[in-house]
Amino acid sequence: MVTAASVQDRDGAKAVLRNVRGRLPRLRAIFADGGYAGQLIGWVKRTCGWLLQTVLRPVGSVGFVLLPKRWVVERTFGWLVKYRRLVKDYEADPEMSETMIYAAMTHRMLRRLC
Repeated sequence: MVTAASVQDRDGAKAVLRNVRGRLPRLRAIFADGGYAGQLIGWVKRTCGWLLQTVLRPVGSVGFVLLPKRWVVERTFGWLVKYRRLVKDYEADPEMSETMIYAAMTHRMLRRLC
């Protein structure tokens, strides 16, 4: 889901989770970074019945630290920037940006199947 930059991540997460609530019966846990902590954790548990776990840096760590599960998101962003239309925000309409992401990920999946 693509939203305007003015939408807080926690608010965008609620919209995404509302959309997928009935579609993912096997989903039990969601991993997120520290920006999704706070009241969102309780909201996810009450509304969706899922566990939202925040993956935080270890206390006192300095420099780069490989965090579990977070690399998956960064890897996916790396895949997306290989598509010219997604390198820069060319689209004026968020729905078009979302469509381009669907097209890029569909292309990746098709290439893996072949």
